[in-house]
Amino acid sequence: MITTLLHLLRLFPFLCGGHRQLALENLALRHQLTVYKRTMNRPTLRRSDRLFWVAPSRLWAGWRQALIIAAPDTVLRWHRRRFREHWARLSGLPTRGRPPVNTEIIVLVRKMAAANPLWGAPRIHGELLKLGIDVAERTVSRLISKRRPPPSQTWRAFLANHVGDLVSIDFFTVPTARLRVLFVLVVLAHHRRRVLHFNVTEHPTADWTAQQIVDTFPDDTAPAVTLSADA
Repeated sequence: MITTLLHLLRLFPFLCGGHRQLALENLALRHQLTVYKRTMNRPTLRRSDRLFWVAPSRLWAGWRQALIIAAPDTVLRWHRRRFREHWARLSGLPTRGRPPVNTEIIVLVRKMAAANPLWGAPRIHGELLKLGIDVAERTVSRLISKRRPPPSQTWRAFLANHVGDLVSIDFFTVPTARLRVLFVLVVLAHHRRRVLHFNVTEHPTADWTAQQIVDTFPDDTAPAVTLSADA
């Protein structure tokens, strides 16, 4: 490697002048001669030799013509291996992530959440700040155990549980031969699909409709649940 550096210093004026191509080729040939001189039968390439040829392969267009001791594909393979080693070394470095939360803070947050079920992360975060504990609200939210809401019944279960108290009220229209439009009010019980009441009018009003409900359920006999539909 020292010999190569000496050759590079000697050719430095040519590299800066107008003979850059000739100087690079001369440097490449001199380096290969140095490799041949230190070996007997087969050239033995060191790590420094591989690194030497990786740089010209990226910066010099005519490096393949000057290469004798190795195939161009070998140099490209050296470059790819060097690239993998570089990124493997970077990947192996320890990453600087978020610092771990103190165990005592974790226990305190969970105790506060268990003792005060109605407190959310903002309230607990505020109480921790009053105690001089500096922790992010997002961290507090992550430490609180998620409470599962009670399961709600499905629509089918609701109908099965309350079908005896369900009543539907609706209007529909009937055109007559004299081009009049009659409005028919129907009150239907779901339990037996029985018509509890119906009436016909040409001018439905709120008072008329209310009176029909009173006539359908006299003496407070109306069910607890009523499903109404618009006309």
